[in-house]
Amino acid sequence: MTELLLASSNPGKTREYRLLLDGVGYQITTLPEERINEAVTESGHTYEENARLKAVTYARRSRLTTLADDSGLEVDVLDGAPGVQSARFAGESATDTERVNLLLAKLSGVPWARRTARFKCVIVIASPAGGLATCYGECQGLIAFEARGEGGFGYDPVFYLPELDKTMAELPAEVKNRISHRGRASQCARQVLLQLRSRQ
Repeated sequence: MTELLLASSNPGKTREYRLLLDGVGYQITTLPEERINEAVTESGHTYEENARLKAVTYARRSRLTTLADDSGLEVDVLDGAPGVQSARFAGESATDTERVNLLLAKLSGVPWARRTARFKCVIVIASPAGGLATCYGECQGLIAFEARGEGGFGYDPVFYLPELDKTMAELPAEVKNRISHRGRASQCARQVLLQLRSRQ
């Protein structure tokens, strides 16, 4: 089976992509599995720039079709922060809990109606030959007053979905993967990968 390199060392993200891309005809491998230790500095100013940088670099390095994403949380009252800095919001080595706690502290006293936010995800698929495809996904919600739920990762415990009356971390994986920003971008990525497979 043809391999697809997932350009991430994040175990939560890797788990989700193995589910989201199940059945597309690729065997998913990861940077640690390929013994690739080279870190790509996410120096872009947009999710797309960062995702493209990772996908192209690792496709050249591995000689494998590579899927990379960049995603983040944008909070309106914080002028779109943390945005592309979402993973580094509380420092390079901060835990998910530390990032969530910092976010809640910054929103202390902000009323419910002004806690609007969205998750965004951009996926870039790069072939070793230089082909590129880009997919986008977005999910609207609100920032809860406290963390709830044990599922997911990152900011999921405070990302509240009014239509479901749950945070992202309270959703079963199959529901999250259907409605999340990463799930929506992956629907496009599945089509790209199926088309690539049909040409091989």
